[in-house]
This record gives sequence, C-alpha cells and structure tokens, in this order.
Amino acid sequence: MSAATAGVNFEKLFASIDAMDTESFLGFIADDCTFRFGASAPVTGREGIRASVNDFFSMFAGLRHELHRVVADHNGIVCEGEVTYTHHDGRSVTVPFCNVFEAEAGLISLYRIYIDMGPVFAAA
Repeated sequence: MSAATAGVNFEKLFASIDAMDTESFLGFIADDCTFRFGASAPVTGREGIRASVNDFFSMFAGLRHELHRVVADHNGIVCEGEVTYTHHDGRSVTVPFCNVFEAEAGLISLYRIYIDMGPVFAAA
C-alpha cells in the first residue's frame, strides 16, 4: 500500500465497525474529520461523528463487512466490498459499498461512504 494508507489499518477499522464499537472506531478518526454516509449531510468533528455513528448502530443488531479491495495513491484510499446488516428481527441484507478516505498522520481526515441503503430498509 502507498504512503496514503500509512498508519491506517483498514482491517481493524472495519472490525471496530462490525463490533459496533464507536470509541474504537473514533480512534481512527482525526479531530476535524468530515464524515458523510450516503446522501446524509456531512458531519465534521469527533463529537458529531460519535452521535451519528451511535444513532446508526442502534438501528441494527449486527454488521459484517467483507473487504474486497483497497486501492491507494497519494490523494487517498478507496475501499470496496460488501456489508451485511442484521436487523433486530434477525433479517439480514447484504449490499455493496465503496468508501473513499483521506488520511493524515495515521488518522482519517475525510470519510465518505457510497452505498444504496434502499434494500436494507425495504419491507421484508
């Protein structure tokens, strides 16, 4: 991987998300990070990201990411894969995702998630 990924362990990042461990997740995030999930409004700063992520995690009983590819250059990092969302009623839905990151000093300064959540929230 290139210097752009130095200090960011994406396997551990996604493991923290799958564990729905907000505090571990925030350990990868710079204080002034801008975070955007899908078409939601961007959130800047750890406190806003903490609130957003906690709200999101509360909607699901579980998450599981399968990372297929990580591509990096001097401008950033792109991760592609599939994520399975498990609802509180036990129903699971898997959808593809693509995340775009910028990292500085080993912390993520820009985090964009591109995903279609329609199938996840469609009626069973």
